Amino acid sequence: MKKIIATLAAMVIAAAAFAQGSQMPPMPENVIYFEYNFNLGQVEGRSYNHAPTLFIYPDAKLNEDTAKALVEEFDMKDVLKANHTAVFVINPVGDKYDNATDFDAFKAVFDRARSGNLKVIGIGNGATFVNTALAPTDAASHIAGILTIDGKPGKTPAQSWGVPAYVTGKNAAKVAKPYIAMNKAVKKGDRYVNEAEELLTVVVDPTVGATLAETFDKAWDELFVKNLRFNNYKHTHYEGAKYGQYGPYELEPYTVHESLGIKREIVKLDQYNGLPWLWYEYWPKELIEGAPDASVPVMVLLHGNTNDPRTQAETSGFIQVAAKERFFVVEMEWQGSKDYGAMGYDGVEQVIGILLEKYPQLDPSRVYAQGLSAGSITATALGIRKSYVFAAVGGNCGGIFSGARRGLFSSYDSLWGEATQKRGAVEMPYCSILGTADLVVPFYTKDNYKGNSFLNAWNTYQQMNGMEVTTDLDFDADALFGLELADRQTIATNKGEGIKMETGYFYKGEKPLIKVVAVVDYGHWNFMPAAQVMWDYFKMFSRDPQTKKLIYHDKQ
Repeated sequence: MKKIIATLAAMVIAAAAFAQGSQMPPMPENVIYFEYNFNLGQVEGRSYNHAPTLFIYPDAKLNEDTAKALVEEFDMKDVLKANHTAVFVINPVGDKYDNATDFDAFKAVFDRARSGNLKVIGIGNGATFVNTALAPTDAASHIAGILTIDGKPGKTPAQSWGVPAYVTGKNAAKVAKPYIAMNKAVKKGDRYVNEAEELLTVVVDPTVGATLAETFDKAWDELFVKNLRFNNYKHTHYEGAKYGQYGPYELEPYTVHESLGIKREIVKLDQYNGLPWLWYEYWPKELIEGAPDASVPVMVLLHGNTNDPRTQAETSGFIQVAAKERFFVVEMEWQGSKDYGAMGYDGVEQVIGILLEKYPQLDPSRVYAQGLSAGSITATALGIRKSYVFAAVGGNCGGIFSGARRGLFSSYDSLWGEATQKRGAVEMPYCSILGTADLVVPFYTKDNYKGNSFLNAWNTYQQMNGMEVTTDLDFDADALFGLELADRQTIATNKGEGIKMETGYFYKGEKPLIKVVAVVDYGHWNFMPAAQVMWDYFKMFSRDPQTKKLIYHDKQ
């Protein structure tokens, strides 16, 4: 039986709010089987962010019963459940695969699935279709990984974005050659890797006759779970997009904390007067027992509006940075839900106090906070409201909104009042990361910058830090920011169309107290390479636990 469920849109957008009034295209007729395992309230395991989707192209045309049997033969139910994974079994449109016709059908299913983490599996003739029709075309830039079993080889295109691939079965070495060439990969141990982008990997497995379950297990562990693709270029990914609408998809790591040597603990704290609090702790394993007292920095992550409380840990890039730079991460369900209480500013401070008491290895002089969207708005307010707790704060896609705000957010007027009272007496480093194509919390232009939330935040931190407050912009001085930022820099990346970051500072004397990072043509979401940029800024600062004075350690 086809399992085409009404909640597909909710599955794909991960509970984001893009789809009010939108219409999903109908399921194409050649999708013979569809299954989805989705548990929004699952506290264990992974979040629904960037949940994988599997397209399976069988060797020959199947009916609904044989398609279901094929999925069962892969024995992937544990993976599906743990990762909220959707599965589509896709028949050839005709009696046999036709590259042109079935390529069009691929695009139709792609538009229907709206997946940013698509894995494609081809078996026999289905593998040949994948090798010859999908991998050598721009479809490769929309696919996070390919498993090809017993197919015939395709041809190497003149130009390709590349695609991670696991090649196995008959003729594996021949089938792998175009993938290796497309990925510009060189042999590294038992695989082929692009030296500039290690996620562009080709694994060649010459095994013949393995069961589908054995093959899938190896492909999942060695390739599929390593990366994802999603597209946030010139729009926001959860708004949806048709095939090819916004160019190649960004290739990013899929966050699996265990593989990074990170131990995670889920903590629930009962409250006497309400719902329990929930937070997630992430430790580089060797630091749990081995680090000296007061030696490990603390990064507080705050998710966005109604997001899963693992959103920042799994999508911001900070877990990858923590594994490299050796610091502790905590992400809190700060906003509250039907099952867990909202912490508010005092609650966030209380949890930090609990952690510092629980783990003497943590350094109270190096506590930082960062968030996404609503979490960024909250981190921005925490730096002013709780300035004695943090050494630096920042956020992605959120500042300070003008006008009176209700609920969890402080108003611009109240934060400005507190900043004015503290002016010059308190210094707080602030890092603001934004997307210039963000329509949820928009960047400004020369025509509408008055009252913009990002400029409000920068101005409020200028006020508290005792700096000159920039109220009038000059776009002749800087066409992007309208501000003469110090140390202006362009940071190139290999993501998508070559997305770049434009950065600069506001200084107070020798101290770079505000850093601005604009991700050009990027929508409302985390940009994972920016996590390292923010951390490199944060670690220049600490705060004396006794005097609460800011300490600047000079640029690294």
